[in-house]
Amino acid sequence: MTPDGPKTNFSRLLELAQKGEESVITRSSRPKARIEPRTKLPLTFLDTNILVYAEDQSEQVKRKRAVQLILEHKRKRTGVVSLQVLQEFFTTVTRKFKLDLGVARYKVEFHSRFIVGEPIVTDILAAIDIHRIYGFSYWDALILRMAKQTGCRVLLTEDLQHGQVFDGVRIVNPFL
Repeated sequence: MTPDGPKTNFSRLLELAQKGEESVITRSSRPKARIEPRTKLPLTFLDTNILVYAEDQSEQVKRKRAVQLILEHKRKRTGVVSLQVLQEFFTTVTRKFKLDLGVARYKVEFHSRFIVGEPIVTDILAAIDIHRIYGFSYWDALILRMAKQTGCRVLLTEDLQHGQVFDGVRIVNPFL
C-alpha cells in the first residue's frame, strides 16, 4: 500500500476500469482479485410470447429457443420485461396450459428477476398516442413504449413486423 491508503488506491483502480483498463490486486506477488472494465451490453425487451413459449410443450422448437433466450439474457443481465408482460404471462399459462397457480406464481417471480419496467401515466398516454397515430394495438404500443423507456435497443417478439425499427427499438422475431 502507498501512504495514500486503501480508499485512495481503490479509487484509482476504479478510475482505471472506467478508462477501459484491467487491474489485478496482488498479495505476496499472487493475484487475489481482478477489476475489469464493465462493458455495457445492450438491453433487450422480451415480449410475453417469449416467456410463454418457454412453457409450451406443443412447440418444442420455439420452446427450446425461448428457454435459450431467457437463460442468455438472465446470465448477461440484459433482459427486460414489464409488469404487463408478467401479468400476461401469468394469465396465459394458467388459462392456456392449465399451469398450477403456485407454479405460475413461482415462474412470474423468476421472470421478475429481469429488469422490470413499470409504466406510469405518461407511458399509458404515450401508448395511446402510438396506438392512435401508428395503428399498433394498444397492448403492443405499451410494449413498444416500455421497451423504449427501459433503454432497450431490441424487442424480441413474434407479434410485430420483424426488422422494423420503431423509435430506436429494433423488432426481432427470434423464431424465424
